[in-house]
Amino acid sequence: MKKLVLSGFLASEEIYINQLEALLLPMRPLKATATTSQPVLTIQQVETIFYKIQDIFEIHKEFYDALLPHIQQWDEKVAVGHLFKKLVRLAINQPINPSTHYQALDLPIDRVTRSTLVLHDLLKHTPKDHPDFPLLQDALRISQNFLSSINEEIDPRRTAITTPKGEARQLVKDGFLVEMSEGSRKLRHVFLFTDLLLCAKMKKTSAGRQQQYECKWYIPLADLTFQLLDDSDVCPHIQVLPEHEIEEIKIKISVIKSDIQKEKKALKGQSRNVERLRKKMNEQESWLLLHSPTIPFRIHNKHGKSYLFLLSSDYERSEWRESIQKLQKKDLQPCQLSSVELQVLTSSCCKLRTVHNIPVTSNKDDEETSGLYGFLHVIVHSAKGFKESANLYCTLEVDSYGYFVSKAKTRVFRDTTEPQWNEEFEIELEGSQCLRILCYEKCYDKTKLNKDDNEIVDIIMGKGQVQLDPQTVQSKNWHVDVIEMNGIKVEFSMKFTSRDLSLKRTPSKKQSGVFGVKISIVTKRERSKVPYIVRQCIEEVEKRGIDEVGIYRISGVATDIQALKAAFDTNSKDILVMLSDMDINAIAGTLKLYFRELPEPLLTDRLYPAFMEGIALSDPAAKENCMMHLLRSLPDPNLITFLSLLEHLKRVADKEPINKMSLHNLGTVFGPTLLRPSESEVTKGHITLASDIWSHDVMAQVQVLLYYLQHPPISFAELKRNTLYFSTDV
Repeated sequence: MKKLVLSGFLASEEIYINQLEALLLPMRPLKATATTSQPVLTIQQVETIFYKIQDIFEIHKEFYDALLPHIQQWDEKVAVGHLFKKLVRLAINQPINPSTHYQALDLPIDRVTRSTLVLHDLLKHTPKDHPDFPLLQDALRISQNFLSSINEEIDPRRTAITTPKGEARQLVKDGFLVEMSEGSRKLRHVFLFTDLLLCAKMKKTSAGRQQQYECKWYIPLADLTFQLLDDSDVCPHIQVLPEHEIEEIKIKISVIKSDIQKEKKALKGQSRNVERLRKKMNEQESWLLLHSPTIPFRIHNKHGKSYLFLLSSDYERSEWRESIQKLQKKDLQPCQLSSVELQVLTSSCCKLRTVHNIPVTSNKDDEETSGLYGFLHVIVHSAKGFKESANLYCTLEVDSYGYFVSKAKTRVFRDTTEPQWNEEFEIELEGSQCLRILCYEKCYDKTKLNKDDNEIVDIIMGKGQVQLDPQTVQSKNWHVDVIEMNGIKVEFSMKFTSRDLSLKRTPSKKQSGVFGVKISIVTKRERSKVPYIVRQCIEEVEKRGIDEVGIYRISGVATDIQALKAAFDTNSKDILVMLSDMDINAIAGTLKLYFRELPEPLLTDRLYPAFMEGIALSDPAAKENCMMHLLRSLPDPNLITFLSLLEHLKRVADKEPINKMSLHNLGTVFGPTLLRPSESEVTKGHITLASDIWSHDVMAQVQVLLYYLQHPPISFAELKRNTLYFSTDV
């Protein structure tokens, strides 16, 4: 395979050399006549038109002549990496003349782009222990850095607009952001040019017509600042929707996706229903994109006018800030556009933009990957490359429904240049394709607080991302990787569990522990009404975690949860000491894990269909009758444990103003855990994929638990004492 890649590249090099040679043919006579009394072109014009063509020709001819013998007499052990490294170094070291005609630049830069693609292919088919591997890596890094700088400086597409002084105005970055305008959220397309930031609204156009933009405002970069100029300028309150509303929309989107797949299978995609469902999904995803972001990104102009964007990710905010600050380091002059100039610039945005569609999955082709669904286990091991000791931590972000969300955070490693976190996290993936890691320095100095509300004041030391390749992460083994960021290297491992597998309830092979063991066996062994693990976790959460923001929603460190699991399974004498010292989110996570790993759900497999039917009843009296009867039908250990958990969750929700966990939020977290049927029941119900249950039944599972959470207090004795007006077998 490596030989095939090299042969293909060599053939394209031969064509390229012939093209360069063709350019040299007219150059020589033109250059000769330039010194005569009647020149066709001046020396300067010849130098401009044929800029560095001779040098470029010699570089590629030398590379071709050196590589050809290796291909003709092929040997897998032969090393060619040094040739590519030399080619890349020489090619990018050719200085670029800004006045050169664009077409004269196209071929050399296109060759670097082609070389980059070939280097990717060669690395895939070169063993890591081959002497070529590090050389090819170096060559790839050099060419990628060169292309990044070229994109900002000489991309012909981005120099199509000029300033009043005739200087090139290039598009550096663009994307869809949510702007807070007059108290409401508006989706904007923001364009960062080399000298100004332009915020535009996409106009509604009829089908078949070209899209158009309307400029809402612009700020010259010379006038833009991130600092408040007036202390009286207060950051407006950001309206944040309850999490349960966001979760309900996500569930609806999952249901629609499942319906689309069923329609395609039934009618081979010819049904009008597919288009109707796509339109409906687009509406739901667009709503989510507009209402999910909460991280503020404020900018101001020199006249005191402020603008507020809301982003979903600190990574994204950092990228925009860094791009603007990099441009501001140049000698920028204030610019004022006339109405005509502004109209021309706005009209050009359709041609210049790099982001064409709102980032929702309904805009993607069927052939495009839909991402991963399930759980990603990530261990953040360590980092190195820091020049000074600092208090360091990392956060993890993954994309979901078109935007990125922060999912986990390591502890702060104090006063070090080489933090050793070694923390494991379980991250739920919902169509995710990318993992981002951000490394921060924790700021404890309150004098450095930013004046904006909700602003993260900790300093981002570095950031990087890795694509979640299904073939790589779906291996049963841990995949070790390193992300490089600003000279810092963060080492981590990851392993993926698909949703189909994660939804399985697997009984424990050992009946001596508590995890994966029937609740009736555990309570009988312990001679208790409620399992010891449930009582202790509830007690600890109520003692010191009931005021914790996001309790039961924020993931605990997986290694801590596994340590607690092992302690409960072995009935360790140190369990109470461990509980008192352990992070409260790990204790909350252990309780959730216990219910998730029960061999059958707490509300039982047998009653699951009846719970689904009962919650769907419209008549309040009939629903009350049915739902109470179903509770009475539970085995006593299950019922008493459920009522104990129910009252605990109500007490947690009483602290919602502090911990931000409403009854809806708690219902979303615990509903599927307490009701999701075991695999045997899934098979009986003729549902081939566990993910179908996720799509269709999660909302109902949440509603069942929410019904009991919103119900007046329910006592075990009263339930057993009361009788139905009429009785039915369940």
